[in-house]
Amino acid sequence: MPREPDVDIFSDPVFDFGQKVRSRKNVKNDGTFAGAEIGEVLVRKGEEGYVRDIGTFLQQFHVYAVEFIGTGRIVGMRAAELESLEGKP
Repeated sequence: MPREPDVDIFSDPVFDFGQKVRSRKNVKNDGTFAGAEIGEVLVRKGEEGYVRDIGTFLQQFHVYAVEFIGTGRIVGMRAAELESLEGKP
């Protein structure tokens, strides 16, 4: 997988609001997801969801709030952790 640029907010977001996406990897709780233990898997590779919001992290990176269909969880994800299911990047 190609390395992400150090700062990606200088470009447009990769995904759009409402876009259907799939997780490219398992994502564990790093302590920032309330109601789950640290290290608990929040999203499994292959889970599908929809982009509900687009924000930034550390004023450097786009973060996509993705609502995953199977669990109903909304998890912040980086572009490299997602793939589009709608023919876009």
